[in-house]
Amino acid sequence: MTAAPLRVGNFSGFYGDRFSALREMLDGGEVDVLTGDYLAELTMLILARDRLKDPSAGYARTFLRQLEDTLGRAHDKGVRIVTNAGGLNPAGLADAIRELAGRLGVPVRVAHVEGDDLTARHPGSLAAHAYLGGFGIAACLRAGADVVVTGRVTDAALVTGPAAAHFGWKPTDHDRLAGAVVAGHVLECGAQATGGNYAFFGEGGATRPGFPLAELHEDGSSVITKHPGTGGLVDVGTVSAQLLYETAGARYAGPDATARLDTVRLTQAGPDRVRIDGVRGEAPPPDLKVGVNRLGGFRNEVVFVLTGLEIPSKAALVRNQMRAYFAESGARPAEVGWDLARTDRPDASTQETASALLRLVVRDPDPEKVGRALSGAAVELALSSYPGFHVLAPPGKGTPYGVFEAARVAQDAVEHVAVLPDGRRVPVPAAQDTAVLHPVPEPPLPEPLPPGPVRRAPLGLVAGARSGDKGGDANVGVWARTDDAWRWLAHELTVERFRKLIPEARTLPVTRHTLPNLRALNFVVEGILGAGVAAQARFDPQAKALGEWLRSRHADIPEALL
Repeated sequence: MTAAPLRVGNFSGFYGDRFSALREMLDGGEVDVLTGDYLAELTMLILARDRLKDPSAGYARTFLRQLEDTLGRAHDKGVRIVTNAGGLNPAGLADAIRELAGRLGVPVRVAHVEGDDLTARHPGSLAAHAYLGGFGIAACLRAGADVVVTGRVTDAALVTGPAAAHFGWKPTDHDRLAGAVVAGHVLECGAQATGGNYAFFGEGGATRPGFPLAELHEDGSSVITKHPGTGGLVDVGTVSAQLLYETAGARYAGPDATARLDTVRLTQAGPDRVRIDGVRGEAPPPDLKVGVNRLGGFRNEVVFVLTGLEIPSKAALVRNQMRAYFAESGARPAEVGWDLARTDRPDASTQETASALLRLVVRDPDPEKVGRALSGAAVELALSSYPGFHVLAPPGKGTPYGVFEAARVAQDAVEHVAVLPDGRRVPVPAAQDTAVLHPVPEPPLPEPLPPGPVRRAPLGLVAGARSGDKGGDANVGVWARTDDAWRWLAHELTVERFRKLIPEARTLPVTRHTLPNLRALNFVVEGILGAGVAAQARFDPQAKALGEWLRSRHADIPEALL
């Protein structure tokens, strides 16, 4: 007998997302399971620092506050909640939920998942956590849990776990699990699937997009949609954008299954309904990703405001003055970076638009080298430097910054445990059917467009993009909206062309992956983010707007496409 579809919604894409979303998803329509994703690489570092101050901390306190006026509503409607808000302390959050439920008089059963914390195996780290799969979540749900709290799991595990529990899938059901992985990847960032952060935001009513949900089917297919009457848009474009977010090649590996993104088919199945099917799955890799967060040192910055004429000469003067200070004091930081942002305009009508920003960033293991000594040197220039000297804010002490590293650990070396509502601890077996992943051969390109007149115009007139971070690397997914635009884009946007359009990538390894089913190219730029977001190596440390920069660059576009 075929199981009924499972309706899984999302109410959080990051720690700090819309507070009211849990209530909105409960009240907005029918749903069986609600998932909340709170953990990003930077979030783990933030929670680790919280726990250093208070051993009982380490979880997303926002989620607990969200439950105060929604836990009873979820129980009355029979909606289960699955979240990774447990962060570094899932057991602590589970206990806090039980205490809240007792205070509210709501008889919910709470379970949690453990085993991801590998900090003890990585001396010197603040936090080291393996990305677990969804079968621990599934065990908790099968045991009757109403709320399941995890630490670090893959984002998609919040969906594969409920799906495996509902449909009775086994670890060897790779195609079905891969379909749930894809649906989970679409849901994980909340409103990014419903018109939020969308390249063509003018079409989607992005003022207040609703949160997404997936209607999952037993064969692994799904329909992405949202509650009736909520804002935003669900179409092939918004789903394509999210599918490309923070991915790399055709193989999207996870601990439950490896999803072949080159097999994904998207079909507009009605207003705000996109069907996902055709997803092929393969065995997961034999090891798990481990996110390791370390203290990288101390950081400080000063932003000098340069106004009016001779901006380059003013910048050169202050650089030379600070360089002389470093030489004389012997306190030169290990890293010194200058960046001049030419935000000024000639004959500007306001002082702000007549000004450029010169940013000095320093890093060093010694807080003194980036602290008050540096701040004092910058302030001392106030009456002895370029005309119009001032800074955006008074410089202060150096602040610690983190470094993210990705490691690997064998699946069977991690003690994945489901702690059931009755307290029983059930080991979750490692995947037995695994495979070493190899790159998928690049598919043939479509026939190029015939020659014709071209016009110099922004790339974004014919292509969308979305970008993001994975440790020190960035990915930029670019997709075409029509078949003809795809025929042009696939031949035009080569790695060499990408490097010319994004000069920061000229000396870095860049890999292009082709996904014809999505009419998309995915570029991975290695090392552009340095040691990860916490190190703040560039103006946009998470590469969130890298895709929009690419779309703004000009190319010779066939007039037939414009």
